[in-house]
Amino acid sequence: MKLTRQQIQSVLNAEFPHPEIPLAHSDAYTLLVAVLLSAQCTDVRVNAVTPPLFAIAPTPQAMVQLSIEEIASIIRPCGLYRTKAKALWHLSKILIDKYRGKVPSSLSKLETLPGVGHKTASVVMIQAFNKPAFPVDTHIHRCAKRWKLSSGKTVQKTEADLKRFFPKKSWQKVHLQLIYFARKYCPARGHRVDLCPLCSLL
Repeated sequence: MKLTRQQIQSVLNAEFPHPEIPLAHSDAYTLLVAVLLSAQCTDVRVNAVTPPLFAIAPTPQAMVQLSIEEIASIIRPCGLYRTKAKALWHLSKILIDKYRGKVPSSLSKLETLPGVGHKTASVVMIQAFNKPAFPVDTHIHRCAKRWKLSSGKTVQKTEADLKRFFPKKSWQKVHLQLIYFARKYCPARGHRVDLCPLCSLL
């Protein structure tokens, strides 16, 4: 059995009617930084690290005034902090040199920045610029496979399948709803099918 779009959206809208972006930010640049830091790191930890970082480096111009070592020391609680510190410094320099210090509102341009993959670029596109995108993280990938919305063989295939399944106008809201739903009801481990409002329908 495959869940219908109406079944899924009805539950998601009931559970999470007004999903907020879980990463604290104030503009496209701080969102880009926060999403980059969130790789292999919890949102809670990122939100603990970014206030002291943004207090002294809320812009690309301010970020490059810090050394990579200084950035690393601030974001140390996040995984891969040395690699992320290098990426933050270099992408900030590129934003200054190529884009007048502004985050480009182009998926392909975002993906050329150090440390910025397709998912990170997609989050910035849809949340900062309100341009159609459907970021797929491990939570969404897992739910799509469990609900038979996609074969789940690759994240790219899952993204394409979900874009066909959900109306484009709903992507911004649904992608956040799916993340919150997966964390609450559909975890990778210890999943209770009988307690999951959607998996229990299969």
